[in-house]
Amino acid sequence: MSLFSWHRFVAVLAKEFVQMRRDRLTFAMMVGIPIIQLILFGFAINSDPKALPTAVLAADNSIYSRSFVRAMENSGYFRVVRQLSSEAEAGRVLTEGQVQFVLTIPENFARKLVRGERPVLLLEADATDPAATSNALAALMNLNQTALTRDLAGGLAHLQNALPPYEVRVHRRYNPEGVTQYNIVPGLIGVILTMTMVMMTSLAMTRERERGTMENLLATPVRPGEVMAGKIIPYIIVGYVQVAIILLAAKLLFAVPVVGSLALLSLVLVLFMAANLAVGFTFSTLAKNQMQAMQMTFFFFLPSMLLSGFMFPFRGMPEWAQWLGEVLPLTHFLRVVRGILLKGNGTAEIAPELWPMALFLLAAAVVALKRYRETLD
Repeated sequence: MSLFSWHRFVAVLAKEFVQMRRDRLTFAMMVGIPIIQLILFGFAINSDPKALPTAVLAADNSIYSRSFVRAMENSGYFRVVRQLSSEAEAGRVLTEGQVQFVLTIPENFARKLVRGERPVLLLEADATDPAATSNALAALMNLNQTALTRDLAGGLAHLQNALPPYEVRVHRRYNPEGVTQYNIVPGLIGVILTMTMVMMTSLAMTRERERGTMENLLATPVRPGEVMAGKIIPYIIVGYVQVAIILLAAKLLFAVPVVGSLALLSLVLVLFMAANLAVGFTFSTLAKNQMQAMQMTFFFFLPSMLLSGFMFPFRGMPEWAQWLGEVLPLTHFLRVVRGILLKGNGTAEIAPELWPMALFLLAAAVVALKRYRETLD
């Protein structure tokens, strides 16, 4: 008998291609995941976000203030989206995350400028994510010498000296020192829960099918909704244990501030974990084995991690990628957990992020129950 037979080799090769054709889901994952990675990393991911939403609170509407605002927009990093009427409104839009920056132009800015008194312009930045603001703030510093070059001509040319005729004072709110851990560690709560909740639920249901215990469950009078709730609630308890460990480590190891209410965060966690567990339940009804369940989990987890704003600034992505990211519950949960821990947000501030998660949960639960009923049939 020969050591190597081309005939036997071709037979085994043909068998593997037949098996691959039968396992279409695995083949789709093998092709789909590299394509998703290529598209996301090639087009959607951007570590230098531009056109960041900026609000202006102008108590002086002179030509000098308008020129400075235009210079900011021409830099490409700032996009003025609204004019504010009060300091309270300025604080609110920053707290709710509606804008990344607020520029305050004081009264008598033009008068003090031409007198050489160096008036102060205040730029407040939402610095919860240092990567989203660092390049924009660096570009702002370069504007000091050039923003009013055309306006300071003739009799005002003497103001164009070594120091700019005004001072730009930057206030990095919520993370003054730009500590990366303040942004990453709270985000890890959402990332870890997404991975574990989806994976554990999908594997648990698929494991029962592989071991033959699913038939015993189907033989009982338990309804689909009861099975779903019974499978989900234990993992919600496990999720709370995970969150407690992360928060404890965040406080003791990384000194992450906890400004807001942990009770409010605990309530939001129920909604977020239930949404991810419903996804895992849906995957378990689609997967034929645990390997497919793992593949589906990764297929969901990869876009969630890349498009949610955890690894890269959300506002740096193109508009189509942001629309996709808005569908994912992790995107909204990251805003909630960072808002509660770093900004002290309350129910009113996080409310706009709750209904998308609730809508996602409803859709995932409907699909999961429908698929489970088909399994019963």
